[in-house]
Order: sequence, then structure tokens, then C-alpha cells
Amino acid sequence: MTVAVGDRIPSVKLINQIGDEVRQIDIAEQIAGKRAVIFGLPGAYTGVCSSAHLPSFIRTADAFRAKGVEEIICVAVNDVRVMKHWGESSGAEKAGILMLADWDSELTKALGLEFSAPAIGFKDRMTRCAMLVEDGIVKVLQFEEDHGVCTLTAGETLLDLV
Repeated sequence: MTVAVGDRIPSVKLINQIGDEVRQIDIAEQIAGKRAVIFGLPGAYTGVCSSAHLPSFIRTADAFRAKGVEEIICVAVNDVRVMKHWGESSGAEKAGILMLADWDSELTKALGLEFSAPAIGFKDRMTRCAMLVEDGIVKVLQFEEDHGVCTLTAGETLLDLV
């Protein structure tokens, strides 16, 4: 079953790295009592993810905060070090975006957003999505049917819906 508006974000531990410290973060605990944006994408350093999706949230981070969003989280099915370096090299970390690795696709599967594309080495990757969550409850949800497109899930699009 795919996540829908009104659903609660499940309690799943994802991984983050700050400096040399690797830590597990329960996403449900991280967003409890907060207004948060969570966006998921197929993979770090991939075409549309690097050229459009992540940059759109870097550009709009301050505008989201001006609308009361307290946490902006990027999730991808990658290892923690890839997410850390992508966050640093892209400017996402500097923009205050929390980069979380869903290394075993647990959150992706719990949300019903997994897809595989064996021809390019993707297995159980996250469908491109963007959501506004308030105290753990999904209030706005956008996802792309075409994994190579970022229109409905762009930061600017979600910002207009907040």
C-alpha cells in the first residue's frame, strides 16, 4: 500500500553522518511535533536527482522555513557516506537539509514507494516524492509516475502547496 495524505510516517531508523560520527535517526522521532518537509529520490549523484530535485530544495529551503517548516529531510536508498558527501558537495548540508540514508530500503518499502530498474542497477529505490508532514502525519503528498521527471515533486511545487 502506498503512503497517502493522512497517513503517519512510520518509525524507521535511517542513517546520517556528521563529520566522522555515523548515527541512526528514527525518522518518526525526528519529525515528532514538527512541521517537516521530506523528499525522497532514486539516488544520490544521479541525473535528475542532482540536476533538479535536490537543487530545488536547496533553493527553497529558506522559503520553507519562512512558512514554518522546521525540518527539511532528503532520503535516498544509498549508503551513509554517499549521502554525506552528496550533501556536502551539493550545498544541501549548508542549506540545512538533513541527508538520510535509507540503506536497506526499509522506509521506502514501508511507504510503498519502492521501484527497481535492473538495467541501471537500481533495486528497491525510492520513487521520487515530496511531502509536507505535521507531527508525523502526511498533509501534502506529491510523487512522480515517471522516475526521470521532477515537476510535481520539485521544491518550488511543494512550496506553493504549503
